Amino acid sequence: QVQLVESGGGLVQDGDSLRLSCAASGQRFSSYSIGWFRQAPGKEREFVAAIVGGVTSYADSVKFRFTISRDDMKNTVSLQMNSLMSEDTAVYYCAASRRWTRNRSDYAYWGQGTQVTVSS
Repeated sequence: QVQLVESGGGLVQDGDSLRLSCAASGQRFSSYSIGWFRQAPGKEREFVAAIVGGVTSYADSVKFRFTISRDDMKNTVSLQMNSLMSEDTAVYYCAASRRWTRNRSDYAYWGQGTQVTVSS
């Protein structure tokens, strides 16, 4: 099992940057794919980015603005978000899966989420 805790959310303005962190506890963290998802009010939770080993994947809406990275020695995954826009406002969740996937239903473990609000 993996327990996940997100941090780093907050209120920023259009064009600002923010860095989210996901701290994990549990065994064999490095074997899990870690994904970031987000959910805006009234919308479904959507894929943002994922990483396993040195392989990454991004949603088109965040490609070239967001960067996902991980430190398996520290059991952490980060999401660097640059050039933020109001459309990025959402609760951001990190999640863990034993599969390499962008599919929300394949992620068995979830954090509690952290709010990101981008003011225009």
